Amino acid sequence: MNTRGCIRSLNTGNRIPKIEEKLTASPIKLEFLTSNFQHLISIIQIPTIFAQNFTKMTDRRIRVRFAPSPTGPLHMGGVRTALFNYLFAKKHGGDFLLRIEDTDQTRFVPGAEEYIMESLAWCGIKVDEGIREGGKYGPYRQSERRVIYKKYVDQLVESGNAYYAFDTAEELDVLRKEAEEKKDTFTYNAATRVHLKNSLTLSTAEVEKLLKESDAYVIRFKMPVNHEVVMQDIIRGEVRVNTDTLDDKVLYKSDGLPTYHLANIVDDHLMEISHVIRGEEWLPSLPLHVLLYQSFGWEETMPKFSHLPLLLKPTGNGKLSKRDGDKMGFPVFPLFWKSVEGETATGYREEGYFADAFVNLLALLGWNPGTEQEIFTMDELIQLFSLERVTKSGSKFDPKKAEWFNHQYMLMKTNQELAQQFIPILEAKGIHAELAKVEHIVGLIKERANFVKEFWDQSSFFFQAPESYDPEIIKKRWKEEIPGQLTAVKEVIAQVTDFNGVNAKAAVSAYIESNGWNFGSIMNTLRLCLVGASKGPDLFEIIEIIGKEETVCRIEKAVKNI
Repeated sequence: MNTRGCIRSLNTGNRIPKIEEKLTASPIKLEFLTSNFQHLISIIQIPTIFAQNFTKMTDRRIRVRFAPSPTGPLHMGGVRTALFNYLFAKKHGGDFLLRIEDTDQTRFVPGAEEYIMESLAWCGIKVDEGIREGGKYGPYRQSERRVIYKKYVDQLVESGNAYYAFDTAEELDVLRKEAEEKKDTFTYNAATRVHLKNSLTLSTAEVEKLLKESDAYVIRFKMPVNHEVVMQDIIRGEVRVNTDTLDDKVLYKSDGLPTYHLANIVDDHLMEISHVIRGEEWLPSLPLHVLLYQSFGWEETMPKFSHLPLLLKPTGNGKLSKRDGDKMGFPVFPLFWKSVEGETATGYREEGYFADAFVNLLALLGWNPGTEQEIFTMDELIQLFSLERVTKSGSKFDPKKAEWFNHQYMLMKTNQELAQQFIPILEAKGIHAELAKVEHIVGLIKERANFVKEFWDQSSFFFQAPESYDPEIIKKRWKEEIPGQLTAVKEVIAQVTDFNGVNAKAAVSAYIESNGWNFGSIMNTLRLCLVGASKGPDLFEIIEIIGKEETVCRIEKAVKNI
């Protein structure tokens, strides 16, 4: 039964025909339908299944966007914003859009746009609509949408919600300096605009003349006087701001490009964005954005807002920056970056982090699942994620914890996967080894490393004899009797027929015991001969891999040179 038919069959009171009228009207107002339908349910007890289906009909499709500016490499805080948007969209079966907000051409950095897209791809954040993917709501680069914005800013001027301002940058600088001298801050608002050069103070003829003769103007939003803006944030709850504390922000510049404030509101509306999930730094702009939605008459489709907490320095004092990373030796960008001027910055990918480890650590910076679990696949994150579990306070970044995450993901990977990543490092050193051998070695050493790049330091002795020997071990362990004992042990190893680690250990252990020698002392110095230091996995695992001849050769070399 369709909705209209159901309402007719249950027509028991004069309230119902009014609802039917609304259902047949165009456009349908969802808020009216939902509230009145719930009232109808309570009166006539419509079956639950029908009520659930009706609620679904009134729900908007979840559509979110990540909208970075191409002004340089994408900070890990920006990646987290993209990740949270992506998780939220996928949790609710919605769409994740990538929109490049490049309206400020003075700050455009070549290569930044490609860097953003490559970063998201590396992290496994799949874009549903964007520059590369396309979509029916494009273009997805704001500089290609400039013709769209003029229509909407004109609409604001015509409705009295915006005005032309002709003050030059130099004139405004003078006003700012004068305010500073009085230990005050200049604000372009209702109190000051009456004394300035704009379409609110000039005659229509003067305004038309200035528009024809000069392009040195902007269009500003006309902030209401003494009006309390009440806003809802999913993470922070209700937020209230009085408009007297705000300034008349520039919405449109004479170069034909809008500012972020206008462009993002218009684009979010036209792209049918249901939720705006962005960084805390945009919270001060929320009152203006809400007022813009109201000025356009778009309140009913205004997205729900969530402002994510900042990523803080490891000390917890202030926002995490590149300088902090440089100082403490960790990256703050997902990928390596090199600007056209030659400036470089390290990236998590190039530092040896696994993409899934990087995503996992970002997910837990400002969000928690409510359990003790720390390791999550992307699918698990999608299933568990909710904005209600995002914290309000800033989240302190811990570089050691980041390494811990990478170690956990390393342990979960197969020896073959890790060996395939280690082989190029070996080949760069001129070492060509069989995959099976490298897999075996990786299995022995991966517990001791956080990154594949550390494998060489943990395993170099498997591929080449040591060139030097730890002087501390020599001083502590290399006693007068050691050379003779090691020479004897070497002969025992040389005589093992069915050679492997188990048989070598059995033969050596029996020989040492029969002579009453100190087993630990022999083993420590034998390791020194084979490895050059007191590191590495089980000694007889090493002996089995390097083989009988190499073991004998290394013992002879050490006894001769130490």
